[in-house]
Amino acid sequence: MLRCVEYGDYDLIITFFTLKRGKITVIAKSAKKSSKRFGGILELFSVLDIVYSTSKGRQKGLPILNEAALKTPNMTIRQDIMKTAYASYWADLINIWLEEGVRQDHLFHLFNHVLCLLDTGCGDDTVISVLFQIKFLNLSGHSPDLTQCCVCHREIDKVKTSSFIFDLSRGGLICEGCNQGNGGQISIGKGTLKQLQWIKKSDLKTAGRIRFTSRAIEESLNFLEVFVPYHLGRDPKSLKFLRQIRE
Repeated sequence: MLRCVEYGDYDLIITFFTLKRGKITVIAKSAKKSSKRFGGILELFSVLDIVYSTSKGRQKGLPILNEAALKTPNMTIRQDIMKTAYASYWADLINIWLEEGVRQDHLFHLFNHVLCLLDTGCGDDTVISVLFQIKFLNLSGHSPDLTQCCVCHREIDKVKTSSFIFDLSRGGLICEGCNQGNGGQISIGKGTLKQLQWIKKSDLKTAGRIRFTSRAIEESLNFLEVFVPYHLGRDPKSLKFLRQIRE
């Protein structure tokens, strides 16, 4: 469950990310009025089996949610403000990028995987967020080249400096010798770049074992939380909230 908005006095408009049909938005009639219909299971980040029907007739509206059965509550996430902030940010990225009705199996499994890690406490929240964003970029086709300078094309291992600049306007790394000092630049170390490349190439289980230094985590989050929204063309409100409580 990605998003929930109150509609009128009793209804809810809910956006789900489904395995078979991608993103769908439905209306849950009288969901706030009657506890018997859905029994309080319509909660963000929970995994459910749902049954919905398409509106018929001349005035077609949103599909109607008929039934819902809880599979995985992911309750721990909602009980922790920091975990809620991270999950909200990931959900917003998916909601912004996905078109209605377009199936995205790999992204579905990625989101389910990181929610499980977050809920069970299997890993640091910040590292899980780095993992999600790197994999999300790869699946969405926005993954940047972090192997070489985009100006001189030298590989990062062949450049003597230990840090690089990522130029948002160019969409790539710039070594110290090629940097002209323009705006929209993010500093990132060579060691951090190598770890991000390793995550990108590894499967989810292997990638989750990586150990970051505090500096690498800070640089990765600083880079990804600027780069990802930049390429999606929107800054999610959840990102501002995440940064506020993290500080």
